[in-house]
Amino acid sequence: MDQSELLKRCQNGDELAWEVLVRQHQGRICSIAYGYVGEQDEAMDLAQDIFVRVFKSLHTCTDPEKFQSWLIRISRNACIDHLRRRKARPPLRDIPAEEMVALASGGPNPEDEWYRSSRRKLVHRALHRLSEINREIIVLKDIQGLPLEDISGMLDLPLGTVKSRSSRARIELAKAITEMDGGPHGGPLGAEAV
Repeated sequence: MDQSELLKRCQNGDELAWEVLVRQHQGRICSIAYGYVGEQDEAMDLAQDIFVRVFKSLHTCTDPEKFQSWLIRISRNACIDHLRRRKARPPLRDIPAEEMVALASGGPNPEDEWYRSSRRKLVHRALHRLSEINREIIVLKDIQGLPLEDISGMLDLPLGTVKSRSSRARIELAKAITEMDGGPHGGPLGAEAV
């Protein structure tokens, strides 16, 4: 079933179609939420809230071709709202960076999995050192793969600004990773982490 038909069936109240839509997009939504909050359990809870928002707003998505951008916009807005609420009510304890990424299972070699996991943790810690706008651009462009034009509209910034910010954000991220890793070859991950 194509996206247009799926969306139409969801808008008409088809519960099975809604389940299919959620399954198709839950990984992306969880990834977006994780990019903003940096904690897996919190990201999973936030993803559920995002899907509630999506369900309530399905009738506003009139162009199936732009569904993905529409979905990411709702996700982004929900994440920003969540972070604002969290700032107003800070957590009881700081969350250690080691808890930010759950180890993926199923890898044939535990050493390779540790290495990949360490790289992911390093990148996520480095992401949180970036300015808010640069982190958002990296998440939307490099992690979620959105076109610059969509990001420009989402962030209400001129396309040229998004292009230059994207380039600067990647440089800032690379510097943060290098500093956290102890230099080009100094840490456990070496230059390959970038």
